[in-house]
Amino acid sequence: MNWAILSGIEGNLTAYEAVLQDIQDQAVTDLYILGDVVGLQGDNEAIIQRLQSPRAGELEPQVCVGWWEEQCFSLYGVSGLQDAPELMAKVGGDGVKTFWKSISRESVRWLRSQHFGFHEQDCLLIHGSTVSYADELTPDTPAIELCDRLIRADANHLFCGRSGLTFECSVTPVALRSTVTTLDGVQAPQDCGKTPRQVIGVGSVGRSPGQATYTLFSPENGQLAFRSVNYGQP
Repeated sequence: MNWAILSGIEGNLTAYEAVLQDIQDQAVTDLYILGDVVGLQGDNEAIIQRLQSPRAGELEPQVCVGWWEEQCFSLYGVSGLQDAPELMAKVGGDGVKTFWKSISRESVRWLRSQHFGFHEQDCLLIHGSTVSYADELTPDTPAIELCDRLIRADANHLFCGRSGLTFECSVTPVALRSTVTTLDGVQAPQDCGKTPRQVIGVGSVGRSPGQATYTLFSPENGQLAFRSVNYGQP
C-alpha cells in the first residue's frame, strides 16, 4: 500500500498532469487531494472536470475541501459567512469577481459534496486540522499546539496541506493528559500516551510556477517521501 497525498492544485491543470505522470512510476495505490483544488489562477472548471473523470488506468482521486473551496461556498451562500470576507481581505474586489466567474454553480455543488478529511488507520488527512480548514500548521508551530491537533484528530500521523509546505514535525509526549469539561463538570483526566506522533505538510501542486511538490506515504511501514516535479509554465 502506497499513498500519494496532494494539495494546492489551485486550478493549475499543467502541474496536476505532471504530478499524475510522476505518480505512475511510484506504485501508488491510493490518491488523496487535501483541498485547494481551485484557486484564483488557472482553469478551475478544467481541473474539476479532470478530477471528476480520471482516465483509464488512473486512480480515482479522493478529495477533501480546503480554504479556496470554503471561500467558494461562502460566495455562493451555501455555507460559512456570506460574501466571503476572508477572500475579500486576501484578493480584493477584483479578485473576488474573477474567482466568482471561474466556477459554475454545478461545480460548486460537486465541490460541496466532497469530504472534510479522511481518517485512515492511524492517520488523518485534512486540509487544515480538525479545528478549522484555515488552521495553518508549519514547522514553526509550537509543539504544544501540534500535540493538541494530533490529540483532537486521534491520529499518530496528521497530513495537512494548508501551508503549501513540505515538512515533517515529530512530537514525542513525555507526560500528557487531557481533561474534558461537560455540563456535568470536569471529567476524569485521560492519559494520551507517549507514542511518537507526526504532523506532515504535504506540499503544493500548483502554487509555485514550474515546480509541484507532493508526498508519498506507506501506512504499512511508515515510510515517507517528498517528491518535487518540474513542469512547463501553465
